[in-house]
Amino acid sequence: LALVALISALGSSFQYGYNVSVINSPAPYMQDFYNQTYFNRSGTPMDSGFQTLLWSLTVSMYPLGGFFGSLMVWPLVNNCGRKGTLLINNLFSITAAVLMGTSELTKSFEVIILSRVIMGIYAGLSSNVVPMFLGEMSPKNLRGAIGVVPQLFITIGILVAQILGLNSVLGNADFAVGWPLLLGLTGIPSLIQLLTLPFFPESPRYLLIQKGNEEQARQALQKLRGWDDVDDEIEEMRQEDRSEKEEGHFSVLSLCTFRGLRWQLISIVVMMMGQQLSGVNAVFYYADRIFQSAGVDKSNVQYVTVSIGAINVVMTLLAVFIVESLGRRILLLAGFGLCCVSCAVLTLALNLQTTVSWMSYLSIVCVIVYIIGHAIGASPIPFVMITEMFLQSSRPAAFMVGGSVHWLCNFTVGLVFLYMEAGLGPYSFLIFCAICLATIVYIFFIVPETKNKTFMEINRIMAKRNKVEIQ
Repeated sequence: LALVALISALGSSFQYGYNVSVINSPAPYMQDFYNQTYFNRSGTPMDSGFQTLLWSLTVSMYPLGGFFGSLMVWPLVNNCGRKGTLLINNLFSITAAVLMGTSELTKSFEVIILSRVIMGIYAGLSSNVVPMFLGEMSPKNLRGAIGVVPQLFITIGILVAQILGLNSVLGNADFAVGWPLLLGLTGIPSLIQLLTLPFFPESPRYLLIQKGNEEQARQALQKLRGWDDVDDEIEEMRQEDRSEKEEGHFSVLSLCTFRGLRWQLISIVVMMMGQQLSGVNAVFYYADRIFQSAGVDKSNVQYVTVSIGAINVVMTLLAVFIVESLGRRILLLAGFGLCCVSCAVLTLALNLQTTVSWMSYLSIVCVIVYIIGHAIGASPIPFVMITEMFLQSSRPAAFMVGGSVHWLCNFTVGLVFLYMEAGLGPYSFLIFCAICLATIVYIFFIVPETKNKTFMEINRIMAKRNKVEIQ
């Protein structure tokens, strides 16, 4: 179980994080390459408006690709299985890595933009399939901890991209060991996954409930648990199977119109919107400027950004160890609560930093507190909750809806934030503060604790809220 969690998270989730952050440091050198390429073709320098458009496309095509990837989750996991989908998905990543790595040789910036879309499709699929795969494999007492592992590897991916993106490492214009290599390295974890994952079992729930193959499901469970007596878990899956026989498999449309899953669906949409619209990407975008205004030398800002990435990793690692003892609800409420307070104080600090000297240091503290809040609750737990709140027949459709909301909101923040910042300045963070507050209120009143419960027990809790009977 530990090995399969490690391989699927390294081969998939790690790259989601890596590609979120990989183009930040080498941005000036890549923009020079865009300029030079355009000049070589047309003999005239590139217009600054056109350059801004091209760079916006380079950044925003990744979450847009993620949205398209999310739309592929439901058909792929139902037809190819969870493990099969992850193996097929590696082809997207390796293709994109080859294209990005050779973009300077081919003298084409269009190739970079295209490969960002392909990489986005890869990330959209993996960000949904890995939590589903691991959640279905885990015993109920470890489901939360194993469910946070993909998010841990996303933060490790961000940190590795920040370290490799330092000017002194690969974030430079050197042809042999510069930014093309930095972008192309993303294919290596996929290659590792492609070579090792076939030796591990498929999700036992998929084998028993969707394929009807009890013998293979039993063998997979025995391998994952390390002991032979797995009758209790097999019986629990049979119960789930019997309960779902009447409903059949859910498509996205039938999921959205089915009364028995109404509150689960609303909860997932609210948590996913809260996760992305709470401004985590904006805080990362803004971090460099906040540190510069606090007097950090421009050449040292990237080292401070790396240290923020390290805090993110450490706090997500902490979430892996505390999610089973504290439960999901506490971490969600505490995480969004810290984000809410730090956004409010950050607004104040950014407004007063020209008049009060120590306010710029307070804004650094706010960024760190915000990152801690997101790392322990807002980032990892919503994906765990999708796995837990839905049964086998509705889970792929639920991940497709949750993933689509996640990536659309990510895309929206990336697109709108620069305009928000131009219009509202530091007051942008008040909007994020309000979104965090609304999410806290919803979670407090609606979302149940799912720690240490079977999927059927969680389904019964939600059935009362949906006012439906479960046979």
